[in-house]
Amino acid sequence: MLEGISYLLLGVTMPIKYVLGLPVPNYIVGMAHGWLFIMYIALTVQNARIHQWSLKETFYVLVASLVPFGTFFADAKILKPIFVKDRG
Repeated sequence: MLEGISYLLLGVTMPIKYVLGLPVPNYIVGMAHGWLFIMYIALTVQNARIHQWSLKETFYVLVASLVPFGTFFADAKILKPIFVKDRG
């Protein structure tokens, strides 16, 4: 969720940087987004191995991080059903 929020915040800070000439908000959000993106990828790979996700499930979760609102979609439509399946 945090990675998705940081991605959307870049859409707010980019115009601030280029229209208003204030680069600091974009620098801060960009740095946070970079770290959160790396963590998202690492945790996806880790969970895919631990929970034995299929290659298709893993691929969709990874691709979701590249699309705006994709992480929210992945959480609702891909990840929750996987974790419900693992519990039962």
